[in-house]
Amino acid sequence: MTLKIDPKKVTEIIRETASVDILPFFRKLKDHEISDKESGEIVTEADVRAEKRLTRGLLALLPGSVAIGEEAVDADSTIEERLLGEEPVWVIDPVDGTHNFASGKECFCVIIALCHGGKTIAGWIYDPIAEVIHFAEIGKGAWANDRCLKIPTPPIRNNMTASLGQIRQDKFKKNLSREEIPKNMLRYRCIGREYTDMALGKIHFGEYGILKPWDHAAGLLIISEAGGYHAYIETQNPYKPIPTIKEALLVTTSEPEWLKLRKLFA
Repeated sequence: MTLKIDPKKVTEIIRETASVDILPFFRKLKDHEISDKESGEIVTEADVRAEKRLTRGLLALLPGSVAIGEEAVDADSTIEERLLGEEPVWVIDPVDGTHNFASGKECFCVIIALCHGGKTIAGWIYDPIAEVIHFAEIGKGAWANDRCLKIPTPPIRNNMTASLGQIRQDKFKKNLSREEIPKNMLRYRCIGREYTDMALGKIHFGEYGILKPWDHAAGLLIISEAGGYHAYIETQNPYKPIPTIKEALLVTTSEPEWLKLRKLFA
């Protein structure tokens, strides 16, 4: 499938949604506008309103397409199975980093992916605070607003920054030499922003274990189109936008770097 829409129209829908349904709630959420999910995560009025607007706008933009939104899946998990069908699928995370958003932290974003036939065709990650849209189309490169992205060569290992969960951080500190341990090990609590910082060379590798398509589909395409590399640690197969799975995924700046880093995760 080739992209049959103007990517700028998707960007317009995203920017409008952020302006109307997200930013008016930032640092102004009332208690009744925040609720708990069964998963233990939270959802805000901004998440709900933004997903509805994004879904309407994107479906109208591409007739015959279907949508998968994070909040819709929370209400009906079978919606994820649309990724296995024949129609183009919009995968929507209306506010990635909801906990940060609700806490008044600026580290959040909007993520949109267009998937079809087991591939991510295009991806958008929008930072509403900085007003930067990261975009990639399969085979055509990645961009931050009007700037073409190319991931720079990473520094030596002990000067790297890595996105790792706490268990992995503890294992690295216990089992690796000082030269092998990244200088900074962190989590943003906003995967979309981690991926855009990887594309900019601010984060040099990351490991992820719960692969929700609305978190990963767009970002991994942006990384790949900017020259980076990702694969499942066990099989070295690339990620496919399918319903949520638990599988260790390693993302970094290049395939040679991936092969070097893989040894640390054995």
